[in-house]
Amino acid sequence: MSDEEESVFVKKSKTIHYGSLEDSERAKLTNTLSSVLGPDPSTLVGHTTEIDNIMISNEYLELENVMNRDRSALLEEFEKRKLKRQINVSTDDEEVKRNLRHLGEPVCIFGEGPAERRIRLRELLATLGEDAIKKKRDDDEEKVEKIDKDQEHQTWYHEGPDSLRVARMWLAEYSLPRAKERLDKARTLVGVDDMTKTAKKQELLKKLNAMSIYCSQIGDTRPISFCRFSPDSKMLVTGSWSGLCKLWSVPSCERILTFKGHDCNVGAIVFHPEATLREGERVCDLASCAVDGSVKLWTLNSEDSLATVEGHAPHRVSRVEFHPSGRFLGTCCYDNSWRLWDLEQCQEVLHQEGHCKPVFCIAFQVDGSVCATGGLDAFGRVWDLRTGRCIMFMEGHLKSIYGIDYSSNGYHIITGSEDHSCKVWDMRKRACLYTIPAHLNLISQVKYQPNQGEFLVTGSFDTTAKLWSQKNWQPLKTLSGHDGKIMCVDISSDSNYIATSSYDRTFKLWSPEL
Repeated sequence: MSDEEESVFVKKSKTIHYGSLEDSERAKLTNTLSSVLGPDPSTLVGHTTEIDNIMISNEYLELENVMNRDRSALLEEFEKRKLKRQINVSTDDEEVKRNLRHLGEPVCIFGEGPAERRIRLRELLATLGEDAIKKKRDDDEEKVEKIDKDQEHQTWYHEGPDSLRVARMWLAEYSLPRAKERLDKARTLVGVDDMTKTAKKQELLKKLNAMSIYCSQIGDTRPISFCRFSPDSKMLVTGSWSGLCKLWSVPSCERILTFKGHDCNVGAIVFHPEATLREGERVCDLASCAVDGSVKLWTLNSEDSLATVEGHAPHRVSRVEFHPSGRFLGTCCYDNSWRLWDLEQCQEVLHQEGHCKPVFCIAFQVDGSVCATGGLDAFGRVWDLRTGRCIMFMEGHLKSIYGIDYSSNGYHIITGSEDHSCKVWDMRKRACLYTIPAHLNLISQVKYQPNQGEFLVTGSFDTTAKLWSQKNWQPLKTLSGHDGKIMCVDISSDSNYIATSSYDRTFKLWSPEL
């Protein structure tokens, strides 16, 4: 080549590498090992191999991890000691023992004194937490509350007196024939032709629509709290807040007798089922109750009480009611219970609880086998007198129940409440059939027509009483005339008269203008 010839230079292009140099070095090392020892690097496990100036080993020193663990344990110990110094432990040795017992620890260890016991308690609290004792107490209280709650929902029984067994046997023997008689009567009514039923219904409707005031009488100087017709519909008895009970003739409304014995508001006064119907040996003719818890028995021949039923004071007795047989007397008490008294055995045979607030009203079925109670807890209950069990729970009212009554058919129940409504219940279905938005104020009393049950009457604090049909529960008539709230209503056994007693100190008789 001559000097004159030009030299040719080729510029080499630069190579740019992306990524970590560590990955490229590791790849170079892997290629080197593969060329020396083959493609399987697992032959290096557990060995130390020297290749030129490269040393490879799988030994791993855990010195740093061990040091970290020791450092953490040392810090935890320091924190525990600091926490232990901050925990306050009582110097009272008895309290220290109680706390140890509460934590489930031995109260005393052999050779241990009060100071050592405090130190042991402090160490336990440092381990379990300073609020361990409080948490333990809260857990124990929750367990006790749960046990108590479970026990509240459990049915419990206790042995009753011999008088209760005698009464229940008698009630069973009394009620079964009456139930059979009632069912036979119902079957007979089914066979009556429709024309006859319609004619009777129209006649009754005409009679009710013609209802008006027949007589109005000032009964006392204080509000008249209760009224009730005699079984023969010829007399009416009233109870007043003055403590006096008065007997009046019907329909002239002339005073016959004044019963003196109560010193405060009379809650109710009722006739014996056989009083005025026939002469015979009866324990009494009437029974009354008052706010002071007194219950008195009366005869139609004397203004003084025949006897006093003791056992309710100091709790108020709101209502009394005779069993259809006349042998038993039911009382509603403000100690959240109702009682059943055997007037022949002269003692209390049943003290029944079940309501969570005072029991205000009671009604017996026509057969005498069951009774229904209404309470200020807004619930009603149906009780089987032959077994003592609650066979139906009536839930639906929003406020207290102040009136309850049975229909003569034996299975319909009417309740009146502070929520301004009435509810009709069916014992066969154990459910509410219909809700009547009856009044504009508290409903003080409800009453079915005796013997037939074709209509019902309600009294309210809105100063009116209303008549309702049994078939479709439609309003038939509104009885207006009182100046104050109506406190009680009743229907005579012959259905010719309706009585209302009021806060305006009067009672009124209503009859059809025919």
